[in-house]
Amino acid sequence: MLKRFSYYLLSVVFVAGMVACGGKSQDHLDHDHDHEHAEETEHHDHDSEEEGHDAKGAHTDEIILSAEKARAAGVKVEEVKPGVFHGVIHTSGKVMSASCDETTVVATISGRVQYKNHVSEGLKVAAGTTLFSITSAGMQLADGDPVQRSRIDYERAERDYTRAKILIKDKIISEKDLAVAKAEYEAAKLTYTSMKRTRSEGGVAVSAPRGGYVKQCLVNGGDYVEAGQPLAIITQNKHLYLRAEVAERHFGEVNKIRCAKFRTSYSNRLYDITDMGGHIQSYGRSAEVNNSYIPVIFEFNNTGDVVQGSYAEIYLITQDRSNVITLPLTALTEEQGIHFVYIQVDAEGYRKQEVTLGESDGERVEILTGVKQGDRVVTKGAMQVRLASASNAIPAHNHNH
Repeated sequence: MLKRFSYYLLSVVFVAGMVACGGKSQDHLDHDHDHEHAEETEHHDHDSEEEGHDAKGAHTDEIILSAEKARAAGVKVEEVKPGVFHGVIHTSGKVMSASCDETTVVATISGRVQYKNHVSEGLKVAAGTTLFSITSAGMQLADGDPVQRSRIDYERAERDYTRAKILIKDKIISEKDLAVAKAEYEAAKLTYTSMKRTRSEGGVAVSAPRGGYVKQCLVNGGDYVEAGQPLAIITQNKHLYLRAEVAERHFGEVNKIRCAKFRTSYSNRLYDITDMGGHIQSYGRSAEVNNSYIPVIFEFNNTGDVVQGSYAEIYLITQDRSNVITLPLTALTEEQGIHFVYIQVDAEGYRKQEVTLGESDGERVEILTGVKQGDRVVTKGAMQVRLASASNAIPAHNHNH
């Protein structure tokens, strides 16, 4: 009886334990199910959040710049319209003085040069201004002092001519001899009068034949010079030449060149030959001996701020082309050799766009790819838009669980 009761008690304990374990397992399964459902809900909410970001444009490339800030920054927009543009040969060259503007000052007698008025390059001089003095004092010249010699020649020629006029009356000399004596007298008189007029205490004065600027001084004080030797070059600086060096591969286009634009090495200003009353003067028919470049020469009026002798970046303008998309150079920004523009998409939104460039005339540039007709492109203040893109950039969303 006791044995049967013990067996019954163990059975009851076992069943109770199974019931308890069964309930615990069911709770655990329910908890796991609830946890998976929570994760699925969280994942679904997170996807919805990501879609919400995309819908609001937080992760797009749009740059936000308010209309007020754009006006304050001087941002200007231009609508892209294909139009007429010209072919361009981009090269380099040099600004030179025009030959018609230059005069050479030469020595009138032989002797030693002395400076007057501190002659130096760039000095402005008026016509008749004394630049040098040439003297033979203290020098053992073969013909003696030129002024004294001219006086002696003049006095001798005067005596010969006076005597000839007496002899002609007695038919001792011919009319031809009298004419020769008269010519020698007048020539000697002219020489002596000229030297006497230019004679000073320091020697014979050499003056500027016309006004202008001293371009180059060819002698130093104390140098010995011969009569007729160049002493200095004076330029009026009113007309200048632009010499462009064109590679021989462009020889077929040389005869199509209409005008030129250039920018000097000391200024960012772009000069237009046409606006300066200039024109193409000549161009070479063959390459030069020592290089493979063909010279193209333009003549233009100097506006007063172009320095002769300066090097220049030159844009040679050739034939017109139609249906070409161009933009001002101010519309471009550059990053690591790649060019970009900023396109306005709405009143306060802009988009950065990569572009491919074609020919440029120093003001506008041809756009081969990247923009199309109707696009509104920032042409002024592009750097301000670029800075705005950095300041209002939104960092990427990060999830940490």
